[in-house]
Amino acid sequence: MKPYIALISLDLRLAVRQKSVIFFNYLFPLLIFFAFAQFTHAERGAGMTYILALVTTFGVLGSGLFGAGMRAVQERESNILRRYKVTPISPLPLLVASVITGWVLFLPSILLMLALAHFFYGMPWPPALISLLIFDSLGIAAFRSIGLILASVANSMQESQILIQLTYLPMLFLSGATFPTTMFPPWLQTVAHFVPTTYLVTGVKAILLKGESVLDNGEPALALLVTTVAGLFIALKLFRWEKDEKVKPASKLWLGAVILPFLILGAWQAHTRTGIAKDKILSRELARRDTYLIRGARIFIGDGKVIENGSVLIRDGKIAEIFDGQGPDPKTLKADVVEAAGKTILPGLIDVHVHLGAEGGFHHDVQQEYDPQKVLTHNLAAYLYSGVTTVRSTGDMLESVKKMGVSTADGEILGAQVQTCGPLFTAKGGHGTEYFKALPENVRDSLLKEFNRIPTTAEEARQQVDGVKSAGGDCIKAILESGVAGHVFNHLDTGLFNAVAAEAHAQSLPLAVHTGEASDVTEAVQAKADSIEHGSFRDAIPDSTFDQMAHQGTFYDPTLSVGEAFNDFAAGKGDLLKRSLVRQVSPDELIKGTEEALTSKEMEETRGILGAFAGNMSIAIDNLKRAYAHGVTLVTGSDAGNYLVFHGPTVQHEMALWVKAGIPPAVALQAATYNAARLLKADNHIGSIRVGNDADLLIVDGNPLEDISVTERISTVILKGETINRPELINHH
Repeated sequence: MKPYIALISLDLRLAVRQKSVIFFNYLFPLLIFFAFAQFTHAERGAGMTYILALVTTFGVLGSGLFGAGMRAVQERESNILRRYKVTPISPLPLLVASVITGWVLFLPSILLMLALAHFFYGMPWPPALISLLIFDSLGIAAFRSIGLILASVANSMQESQILIQLTYLPMLFLSGATFPTTMFPPWLQTVAHFVPTTYLVTGVKAILLKGESVLDNGEPALALLVTTVAGLFIALKLFRWEKDEKVKPASKLWLGAVILPFLILGAWQAHTRTGIAKDKILSRELARRDTYLIRGARIFIGDGKVIENGSVLIRDGKIAEIFDGQGPDPKTLKADVVEAAGKTILPGLIDVHVHLGAEGGFHHDVQQEYDPQKVLTHNLAAYLYSGVTTVRSTGDMLESVKKMGVSTADGEILGAQVQTCGPLFTAKGGHGTEYFKALPENVRDSLLKEFNRIPTTAEEARQQVDGVKSAGGDCIKAILESGVAGHVFNHLDTGLFNAVAAEAHAQSLPLAVHTGEASDVTEAVQAKADSIEHGSFRDAIPDSTFDQMAHQGTFYDPTLSVGEAFNDFAAGKGDLLKRSLVRQVSPDELIKGTEEALTSKEMEETRGILGAFAGNMSIAIDNLKRAYAHGVTLVTGSDAGNYLVFHGPTVQHEMALWVKAGIPPAVALQAATYNAARLLKADNHIGSIRVGNDADLLIVDGNPLEDISVTERISTVILKGETINRPELINHH
């Protein structure tokens, strides 16, 4: 142990005497730190995380490749190592001393940068500071070891410089330290995960941004540790005391051996794509941490209150402050400014009734052109583009939609946030069992098994509800529907429906009930359904039922959009396809295929069926107006995914139908924001503009309280504090 201590002490004394060591360990990182901090206005967001990852990578690479690698070659070239050779010291203490010296010199630099970030730029101390220091220590040791191997295989200073540069530059520029890997083309993102520094950068960002621990970054941490051990072993085997000792060219292949752990990791990442997904999540997290002040706008709070001229401060993805008027000087808030005079800020809109797996139209060749994963991704992007920041799926494959919901929630995929009810609880031969008829029997049966729940006993009903919750369902969708003449459905037994309702309530899952007739509405209300979906397009809902809904807080979702769409499709009218936002978000092929289907002979039967189910719009409108008159809480749902109800600007059209029917714009807007969030039991973070809520916002040009169509004149969409690049969002999908 004495040789190790003695060499470490000597190595440190020699190192601190060298100006280059002080420069590259402290002065150079400080220059980078302050230059990028000032350039990026790091005090206004999470840019400091990016800067710290950049400075750490520069420092670790410099310490490892130049500090350990080049210095070892210099000592051999100047015959310093030759002097050690005559002492009773083996190469191992020299190598270990080099690694420890690099760690002792560089770790204070990291602590210094953290202190500057905290005291000068307001960055909170990392919650996982110990994990950060451990992870950085592993990085320093690993890259010092790589540097020592480079020194071992280089036969001269000139050759060492070439080897170091060939190693240094790819590691720096492909790691995400200088340019985010999310900017790379897909193939280069895959290549980047074969580069050791990529894991260093990702780990540092994850620990700083998300408070992850070393264990959360176990694979890269283990790879760095293995690299350290392997690097020291190889450097030991190739160690040379004198400059006249030469290594064979083949010995340079040992460098490949030391990065073998990262080749294995890269191959694994190329297969699983988890590393690429994590990079996307961290990049999105960075984008959501900006600080900016939107000022001079009308603010519709969501609950009915309006600030005619106000400002909203966004910080770390949340609404930090709301000001009546211009607010304080942005410089005192350390915020960028977004001027919004003449505009209105709304909470992000919410559609509480969509079917994400359906597209609302027709393809020329469904089997060739329909890709479920792409459809889900595109539909959620279309909603976000349109300012609809949250949707509730009320009848889709639970697993796929839930998985997509997780991906949009954590930022891997950019799209509207999702809640899902999953399968439909219905009767054998009931509504919901008629789908997928065109598919082969084995495929149809498999899909229906996922899409439907058909309980035969009360106990089975309870178990099925529990199963939906266990699988991650956010709500329960039940069907009370008998169909129409010529298209009759079996009706769910009252006892079974009550068992479903009771268990949904017991599990704190909102119960959404599809109703066909007024009697179905009454039955659902008596079972204390959380929301009535559709109400009735066939007959008048009794006043007493509306009174009970208002009293017990049952929400009413009239879905006028789907009634209008069915009537239009039956009549061969394509006006709904001509809406500007629909054209912007919908694939051209889907629009063209649907336009052709409207008048094709092959669709005559379908048009007849939709005409039968369309019902009477005047009855539906009257039910909506009476619900409002009785004080029932209204919410906006479109039933998107049905023919002619394309995903995207669904809420805007639903509100327009309400206002045309006589509902005040302010009531429609509240239904699409605050009320909808309450139904989803998410009003503690979305649906209203209040301090502490997620910064999910829609900024429109004009005043929607006077003209509801203004909600389609979109200026800006913000999700969790990130200003969405809308054209890129749709072009990407």
